[in-house]
Amino acid sequence: MAVSMAQRPAAGARFFILTFLTAFIFHHSVAETSTGASASQEQPHRRFEYKYSFKGPHLSQSDGSIPFWIHTGNAIPSADQVRITPSLRSQRGSVWTKNKVAFEHWEAEVTFRVSGRGRMGADGLAVWFTSTQGLDGPVYGAADQWNGVGVFFDSFDNDGKKNNPAIIVVGNNGNLVYDHQNDGTTQALGTCLRDFRNKPYPIRAKITYYKQTLTVMINNGFTPDKEDYEFCTKVDNMIIPNEGFFGISAATGGLADDHDVLSFLLFRLTEPGQQPPPVESEIPKEEKDKYQEEFQNFQQELDKKKEEFQKEHPDVQGEPIEDLYESVNDREIRQVFDGQNRIHLEIKQLNRQLAMILDEQRRYVSVITDEIAKKGTNAESGQVEPASQQLGSVIAAQQEVLKNLNDLRNSFFESLKQIGSVQHQGNAGGMGTYETIQHFNDIKEHLHVVKRDVEHLVQRNAQNPGDKVVKCPEMPAMPSCLSTVHFAIFVVVQSVLFFCYIMYKSQQEAAAKKFF
Repeated sequence: MAVSMAQRPAAGARFFILTFLTAFIFHHSVAETSTGASASQEQPHRRFEYKYSFKGPHLSQSDGSIPFWIHTGNAIPSADQVRITPSLRSQRGSVWTKNKVAFEHWEAEVTFRVSGRGRMGADGLAVWFTSTQGLDGPVYGAADQWNGVGVFFDSFDNDGKKNNPAIIVVGNNGNLVYDHQNDGTTQALGTCLRDFRNKPYPIRAKITYYKQTLTVMINNGFTPDKEDYEFCTKVDNMIIPNEGFFGISAATGGLADDHDVLSFLLFRLTEPGQQPPPVESEIPKEEKDKYQEEFQNFQQELDKKKEEFQKEHPDVQGEPIEDLYESVNDREIRQVFDGQNRIHLEIKQLNRQLAMILDEQRRYVSVITDEIAKKGTNAESGQVEPASQQLGSVIAAQQEVLKNLNDLRNSFFESLKQIGSVQHQGNAGGMGTYETIQHFNDIKEHLHVVKRDVEHLVQRNAQNPGDKVVKCPEMPAMPSCLSTVHFAIFVVVQSVLFFCYIMYKSQQEAAAKKFF
């Protein structure tokens, strides 16, 4: 009995140790599982590849080409978008990358619009990754029997099953012929029904190929949120060529839509924990050598131009490079002098206009004096006095105008002299800030004086009594050709004709409505 009582604590200790070890192993396995799951859910590294992308606002060059891309058929590049096909019947167009893409994993973001007037459209748009460029063909404007994958945005219901518009993923090994009659449903690896025509915002499609899995996400274009993606379809265990070209094509048939691509952005994906390859490794050795040779040639030409410049300008040698460029103070002084030059030109223009006005006024005075001399010799003394008084008042007013204009001209000459002295001082050795401000204030005051004198002169001319004295003789009143009786008869006849026309028009409209 004593032995059995002594063995009980040892058995309890062994049981406790086994329980502890079991719990420890269980928690350790759970932790490893959770860490493995978190590692598998970790997002891949994305790197933007500009040589296989395009977007606005400077999408095309001046010659109409797209950098690193080619366009064929009816495609029309512009600054903001590429119109793959216009809304005309039987049109085809496409754009393709010039260089091959050799990425193991990638992600493409396509932004496009499909718009048309009718309730139905045709034919659709396709995004390609193929081993060769399918520049032209019957499959949405690209070649048939391609080797790669195509994501089709089919807008026309060829089989009549009312399952369009739809997004279809079709793979091909170069031997299959696309099934147009059934909209490719017999060859589709994945599909989803989405209406992408005539949306308020552009449609965005995200196509991801990662670890032999192709995933298509779609933004329906109902909201301006660029990241509002929905799941469309997914294809597992998909094998595509290691190298290929990206392309976008579209086509129209009996019905027509505008197929506009706003941007195509390609990203290279790298698995977590792996170092992305350096950019230098992607450039072939031949291109490296060519670029290096071009750089060396450019450097040699630059050195030759430097030597020629130093020979032509020996006084510049030895000066620091910073002194050859314009400083902030020099720029401010240059802007001040530019402003003075503009003011100088404006004042010269006003001076020429005032000189023309003076010449015109002098001509008027000479004409009036000649008229006074003629009337003084030929007319009677009793009739000449009022005319001579009127002409005298006009001459006095004209002389006063001449005097005021001469004062204005003198003030303009003073302003021109001040501006010329300021420019001469600035060109000789620069001018201080205070002197510059003072000269500008003087010019402003003179311009205000000129403006005030011109306004005063205009008011004086408007209030000149001499202008009110000389009037043309009034014409005698003409007798009325239409009496009251004739006018009343004319009004009655016109009213009767008007009512008859209204009745005739209403009868014609009533007769026309019987046919509807």
